[in-house]
This record gives sequence, C-alpha cells and structure tokens, in this order.
Amino acid sequence: MDSATSDLLTFRLRDIVGAENVLTQASDTASYTTDWTQQHEGEAIAVVRPANTNDIAAIVKLCAATGVAVVPQGGRTGLCGGGVPIAGQPSVILSLTRMNAIRSLDPEGRTVVAEAGVILETLHERALEHGLIFPLMFGAKGSCTIGGNLSTNAGGSNVVRYGNTRELCLGIEAVLPDGSVINALTGLRKDNTGYDLKDLLIGAEGTLGIITAAVFKLFPEPGARATAFLSVTSMDAAIGVLNTIQDRTGGAVEAFEYMPKQTVDVILDTFPDMRPPLREPAETGILLEVASSRTADAQIMDDGSIRFQNDLMDILADLIEEGHVLDAMLARSEQQRRDLWRMRESTLEAITQFGPSYHLDISLPLAKIAAFVEEIDTATREMGFLPLTVGHLGDGNLHYALAAAEGCVWEELPLEKAGTIAYDALVRLNGSFSAEHGIGQSKLQVMKKLKEPTQISAMHAIKKALDPQNIMNPGKLLPPEI
Repeated sequence: MDSATSDLLTFRLRDIVGAENVLTQASDTASYTTDWTQQHEGEAIAVVRPANTNDIAAIVKLCAATGVAVVPQGGRTGLCGGGVPIAGQPSVILSLTRMNAIRSLDPEGRTVVAEAGVILETLHERALEHGLIFPLMFGAKGSCTIGGNLSTNAGGSNVVRYGNTRELCLGIEAVLPDGSVINALTGLRKDNTGYDLKDLLIGAEGTLGIITAAVFKLFPEPGARATAFLSVTSMDAAIGVLNTIQDRTGGAVEAFEYMPKQTVDVILDTFPDMRPPLREPAETGILLEVASSRTADAQIMDDGSIRFQNDLMDILADLIEEGHVLDAMLARSEQQRRDLWRMRESTLEAITQFGPSYHLDISLPLAKIAAFVEEIDTATREMGFLPLTVGHLGDGNLHYALAAAEGCVWEELPLEKAGTIAYDALVRLNGSFSAEHGIGQSKLQVMKKLKEPTQISAMHAIKKALDPQNIMNPGKLLPPEI
C-alpha cells in the first residue's frame, strides 16, 4: 500500500475513534506488533482502539472497502502468534482493550454480559461481589482478556469441572467480515433456531469475525475448598485416583494438575523462596483441588477443622492404604493454598528461565496419557533432552516441554526428530496437537500435516463464505490451500 493510501486510511480511522486512539508511530505500536513469546513480529499501518461495537463495525467496513487486513488483539498473552500481523499484507491491529465494560450481571439467572476487553481477573472479582464465580482460571488471568479467551477457546485448570470457554458461553455479539453485527446476547440455555454461530466464532482466532461481547454462565461461590499435593505411585494410578475422588465427592474436583519431580525441581531452583510441597519429592506429583457450595461441607468441627477437608483426608487415607497414593499434603490455610498455586502458575516462567525449550500443547484420552509420557520421556531423554512437563491431567491436556539435559548443548539436539516422534505418537494414540493455546502462526505446518484434509477443506469453505476477501486475521489457524 502506498503512503498516500495509507495516510488516507489513517485519517478515516481517526475520524471513527479519535486521533488519540489511532497509533502509528513505531514507538507506540512496538508492543502490539510483537507477541508474548518474542518469536512472532509483524507490521501494521496503525493500531486502532475502538470504544464500542459500532466503532468496530465501521472500522471493518472501511478495511473491507480498502482491502486491508484486520488483526484483532486482546491482552497479548497468546503463545502462537495469533494476534500479530503477517508479513506482506497491509494490516490494521484492532485492540479491544478499551471495550472493557461489564454490561450487566444477573445474580438470579447467574449470567454476566462482558465486553471483549474485560480482563479475566476483573470478571472474577465482579462475580464474587454477588457470591458467584466465573470459573475460567489460568496464570495469565491478570492480563488476558475475555475476547482472547473466546478466540482460542481457552481452557485452564478448572476445565475438568466446568469445561473450556466455549462451554461457559451462552451467547455472543460479533462483527462479521463485511461489518455487519450479530446480536445474540440473550443468555438462553436452550435456543435451537439454526446454525450456532456462537460456536463457530469461538475458537476461530478472529479469522471469521470479531467477538465484541459475550454472555457467560456463573456458578455459586464454593463455601468449602480443599487443596492438596499428592505423590502418586504412577501416571496410570493418577487416573484411578482422579476417578475415585470424583466418585466420592460427587464430581467436586476442580483441578487435577500433573507436576512431576523434574519440573518441580526446576521451579524450586528458579524461585528459592518456594518450599517443597512434600518431604520426599514426588516422581508423579498431583496438585488437587476440590470445592463445594453445600453448607454442610463448610461446617466447622469441634477441633476447628472443616468437614470438607476432613472428608478429603479420609479419601486420601484410603488411597494411601490401598497403595495408590504415597504421600499427601493438605493445605490448612489460604496462604498454603496460594503457595501451591503459585508453584503451579510459575511453571512457564521457570522453564523459560531454565534455558531454551520446545513446547507442545497437546491432549490425549485419559487412558492413553501414561503410555504417551512413558514413550516420549524415554525417547527424548535418550536424545539428550530433559522433559519438563505439567498438565491439566483431569481433562487430558499436557504442556509437554523439552529442554537440554545437563551436559547437552541445545543447538546440537535433534529437535525436529523429537517433535516428529511426539506427533507420531499423538496420532497413533488419538490425541490432539493443540489442546488450548490455538494454532495461530506457529502450528500451521503441524495443522497441515496432521489435521484431516476433509476437515481443513470444510474450514476453508466456511472461511471463503464468511470472509471472501480474506481480511480477517489472515495467515492464522488455516494452512494455505494446496
């Protein structure tokens, strides 16, 4: 695009949102054009910060008329380059951070309507004011936004009980590639009136339209919670432990996080102020959290303990006696609980500080996770890698990372071979190569190689129908057609 055309576009964008909300100087746009991982960097004609859905509709119509790509962007916490423009195509970054209103909250219907720029933790806090929770939870909660969560169908630690973002959403408002607006914020639990466009746009990474607001389910705030760290005899045993606790608590497990010894060691080395959760390191460590809103479970016993925590200890005692659990530490205070979660949420930072690493965001059927971990751990260790894995084991999602083992040089390790072995095992075991982080730019080649061609063709057909100009976040999610 020549400079005169670019200047005219910028002028018209300023007319829509105000000059102060159109950033064009490199010093102002730098943080928007590079992703969190620092591995993806692009260029943009401008960064535009709209205040409402009408602004977005006008911006999209303008870009459609001029053939300029629109790249939606939220809190910039993505790990796959999904919110950064690609090279070679004139683009406008559309930052949704100003659209941060919680439009309404219905305590009786237990729903909330939030705009795309609302920070996840802000939504948590607002729900708690009404004795309710919004259960989507992960480490980036203080900076990620609702729009980004919807765009990638984000998961997190509570999926085992509440599901991914898609399962928490009852309706959306969105701007389509031609600038038209979908208004579907009714919050109905049942609405069988044709194609569910909500589910089509959720997880589409901004390639089919821009979600501007959504209505979500809320849940009662737990009155009793029990958090523990377990040493389990094996990965296979861990799945049985999960099922036993689910059965005996009535499905109260909110988190069941896999934290093996080698990963915990790296975390504790990186953060010396953290204390080991158990006296003897757990080869197969599990961070467990169960919660209940039943009044009886929150009962304070004569000795000052809480009934629900005592019930969990009884379950764990039986599992220890049966030989499935080797040791357990129950958090007896909120500070102890926070310490356990801080350890879990510090994993990515610890691995990053440890040195260069390669990350897989994968999912597997629960019954096949142990086989995958054993096979790939063994294979990669023989190549000189150190597996540093954590995972939302309760829902089958592993964040499988490889670093250089002691005495090995990262640049000399067979990274491509290790990736091929892992992906081949995933295919054989009916797993997925992208569990919750999305595809973005970084996984396009894997998508092309491993996704069923029929499904890719269907997705391309949908993309062409809704976005024939290919202006909505091009170069993401869908590999180019052959």
